[in-house]
Amino acid sequence: MKQVIIVDSSLKLPKGKLAAQVAHAAVAAFLAASDAARQSWLAEGMPKVVLRVEGPEALTRLHELAGQHDLPTALIHDAGRTVLPADTITCLGIGPAADEQIDALTGELKLLR
Repeated sequence: MKQVIIVDSSLKLPKGKLAAQVAHAAVAAFLAASDAARQSWLAEGMPKVVLRVEGPEALTRLHELAGQHDLPTALIHDAGRTVLPADTITCLGIGPAADEQIDALTGELKLLR
């Protein structure tokens, strides 16, 4: 079991804003998961990985693919109160779910550095 958060690295967010957006995606995707998936993930120590893509289109495409595979997801849109315009797509949370299910969609993505 794991969770992945995929960030639109083209936004070049300040570190604090990036951390907040990743946290939104992690919590929202967790809440979208089944009780069984949440409990398994919690018992395993909440493993998560933060990945990157370029542009909101890539996030939207991954969101749609994850939905087609019945994975819990959360596509995060910024509220627009600080550095971004309202409704900017910043990141996507997928899981918690089985590693194999998530890796089938995200295994080729690069780590956020």
